[in-house]
Amino acid sequence: MNPARYLILRPADLIGLALAVAAALVLPFLVRDDYSANVLVLILLYAGLASSWNIIGGLAGQFSLGHSAFLGIGAYTSTLLYNYAGISPWLGMLAGGSISVVLALLISYPTFRMRGVFFAMATLAVGETLRILLIYSRKFFPLPYSLSIDYQPGLARMIFEDRASYALLAGCYLLTCLACTFVLSRSYTGFYLRAIRDNDEAADAAGVPVRRYKLIAFLVSAFLTALGGTLMAQYVLYIEPGTVFSIELSVDLPLMAILGGIGTILGPLVGAAILLPLRETLVEMLGGAASGAHLVLYGFLLILIVVLLPNGLLGGLDRLRALTRSKPGPSADAAKTAGVQP
Repeated sequence: MNPARYLILRPADLIGLALAVAAALVLPFLVRDDYSANVLVLILLYAGLASSWNIIGGLAGQFSLGHSAFLGIGAYTSTLLYNYAGISPWLGMLAGGSISVVLALLISYPTFRMRGVFFAMATLAVGETLRILLIYSRKFFPLPYSLSIDYQPGLARMIFEDRASYALLAGCYLLTCLACTFVLSRSYTGFYLRAIRDNDEAADAAGVPVRRYKLIAFLVSAFLTALGGTLMAQYVLYIEPGTVFSIELSVDLPLMAILGGIGTILGPLVGAAILLPLRETLVEMLGGAASGAHLVLYGFLLILIVVLLPNGLLGGLDRLRALTRSKPGPSADAAKTAGVQP
């Protein structure tokens, strides 16, 4: 049996591919002003991170809240190697990804024995534990609380003079994450992951090696998230435990996937394109009016979106399309009235 037959591009896939390529590789050359370019970089970068989370959280149905641990490892590994050993971030990001894979492998055994909210809290505890350990390790190792990266533009150092280059790099990272998600979702692994997501007990009874395929999704997700951590560090040129290991980041990634459509290919991109500009706009409008006012309105709008679109924006569009197709026409209604099957 040829597995490649599952990777055939459908018309909807071609449209999604065109949109993703346009957002990742065309928009960086069209945006001119510095503010919009910065927002575009963040959208593409966070969309890639949310897509990485979507592999374990959307395809496999394992709601992780600890992906800041992998992002922080990727950011700190590449930065330490660059600052103290002069190793290029292009190699440091691979080292950070490898360390994240090892960590995901180590924590998989205890966390995969938990389900639902217990799994989410366990992974959240992993990220918080790493943050606390990193802070208190300064008592025993001569490490500063924060790390800065010298601004020396160069492709080998992954530092650029213009934001368009960062946006292009973040776009390539996004396309890589989307491609991994697409290949996984259309392969046998994706079929097994969806079976585990829907009912892991039934999948286990049907002979699906549940733990093995959960682990595959977890390792791929951890590796891609660590790569994004390096990109974030090279863009900001400054990291500290409170930012790269933050709970806020661990919540933002699944929130973007949920808003766009959890388990879908383009859902994380759509969610990031909604969430980040919404946040920036509210901060600009209400940030100086009253302390925390923008956060209240931001939370209210998110709740409203989730309530109205529980399956995300793409899920809502699919539901609307299904309702439109299933709606009987006038001839069908007349046939039913006459007692004749159409």
